[in-house]
Amino acid sequence: MPTYNPCIACGACCAYFRASFYWTESDLAVPGGVPHILTDHLQTHFLVMKGTDSPHPRCIALKGVIGDSVSCAIYARRASVCRNFIPSFQNGEANERCDRARARWGLPPLDRDSWTRPLPDNFPKAA
Repeated sequence: MPTYNPCIACGACCAYFRASFYWTESDLAVPGGVPHILTDHLQTHFLVMKGTDSPHPRCIALKGVIGDSVSCAIYARRASVCRNFIPSFQNGEANERCDRARARWGLPPLDRDSWTRPLPDNFPKAA
């Protein structure tokens, strides 16, 4: 039975941290890379996702309502900083950064059970 991924009802990390990465991850350097149109120049050799380099960050690629239902508009093309972020207990261990981002948005920290819950009955099915 498929289990629920709590990240699709969260999005806090995308609206809490600055998402910066080496410019060669962008589509300026590699086909299919992070769309450079969604980035700003940060410093020599580094780009940042638009919206994340501010006092109240929210990634331009984040769609939906934080804490309810979210998705990444460029999920398959997202930067390594996003790919490498491990939510709490996805790998069996707490992640203080995940917990901090969730707390900022009034969400409780994830626990081990967060990754083993069944999908809700109203979860959209693939066609």
